[in-house]
Amino acid sequence: MPLARKLADATVVITGASSGIGTATAYALARRGCAVVLAARSAPALDRVAGHCRELCGRALVVPTDVTDPAAVHRLAAAAAAEFGRIDAWINNAAVGAVGLFDEIPEAEFRRVLDVNLLGSAHGIRAALPYLSAAGGGVVVNNASILAEVAMPYQSPYNAAKHGIRGLADTVRQELRLTGRGAISVCTVLPATIDTPFFRHAANHSGRELTPPPPVYPPEVVAETIVRLLRKPRREAYAGGAARLIGLPWRLAPAAAERLLGWYVHRTQFGPAPRAESSGNVFRPDAEALPEGGWSGRRRQLVRMTAAVGLAAGTVAAVARQRRLPERRGRDRLRPEGNG
Repeated sequence: MPLARKLADATVVITGASSGIGTATAYALARRGCAVVLAARSAPALDRVAGHCRELCGRALVVPTDVTDPAAVHRLAAAAAAEFGRIDAWINNAAVGAVGLFDEIPEAEFRRVLDVNLLGSAHGIRAALPYLSAAGGGVVVNNASILAEVAMPYQSPYNAAKHGIRGLADTVRQELRLTGRGAISVCTVLPATIDTPFFRHAANHSGRELTPPPPVYPPEVVAETIVRLLRKPRREAYAGGAARLIGLPWRLAPAAAERLLGWYVHRTQFGPAPRAESSGNVFRPDAEALPEGGWSGRRRQLVRMTAAVGLAAGTVAAVARQRRLPERRGRDRLRPEGNG
């Protein structure tokens, strides 16, 4: 079900609103007249985002929140309802990452990524449901990444959390329908690689600089996808053409796609410069309020097109080869041995 009222009259809570996709989504909603409630750990960054939202004719409330604290998330929901009278939509977007080999990522960082990305989303859904019911219905949007469907090497905690978010959303959607709360929609967004500060701020245990595997899309692509979901909810929506492209071969020939994507990410996720180990923003907030991470530009646009074409050709070839193998084995078994 869509929002119970027009988007221009809606109140939307956004976690992880201090940078990247959260900031771009806040701006997209503010342009449409929404009241946006901005949550993240950095109050100064949120204040800057709120100031621009107000310039865009949107109403904005800043509520600094650590989504790993369920009581803080409930206070966020209460503050939003107290300020604007209700909550019509809730966007779970807060995320951190730790990059490196699974057995080299510190356990504390691994746990923290799960706490922020997966449990933070669970806390958000739990806090939002009573208010969405009271508003006559509404929409929950979980930003899960294409890594909720496929897997990428060197990002084990992030992969695990995003797969968990997708499963959580599916389960909650079923339960809402079964308990007569079908006016609340639960949607999952599966973005491709997005130009955000994520790769600059993630914990890094690889020994090398991190770069986003192309193709890289601007955060506005995801923001507009979220806006469309608020207007017309769907179970899932891809953001960025490469996301759909990657997901298809993973379903058709998962073993071949797993090998291909692993090779591709291994070759594209790291730059040449060495980097010391860092916990990034896993435990401390960022002070920035930037929607983008500096990976855009004409050169990146060319990389996007080239990579998309190459990835498409590679995945199609892998799927075709996977399908031909049983036929070839069958012909080999039927072929007579020797020359008689």
